[in-house]
Amino acid sequence: MLDEKLLDILVCPADRGPLILVDQRLYNPRLHKAYRIDDGIPVLLVDEAVEVSPEEHDRLMGLANS
Repeated sequence: MLDEKLLDILVCPADRGPLILVDQRLYNPRLHKAYRIDDGIPVLLVDEAVEVSPEEHDRLMGLANS
């Protein structure tokens, strides 16, 4: 979906930390925020980020670590 080189340079606009690609979105596990990807283009706008519940965080981290 996203090129590995692009993933290596993308950062969260809120805390400038790395993002992980999981469940077809970019996720910041530190802030529990997910960013959507539209037609292969990451939408890295803080106002567009989705707050992730603790349960969803656990699920996403389980997917990322598998």
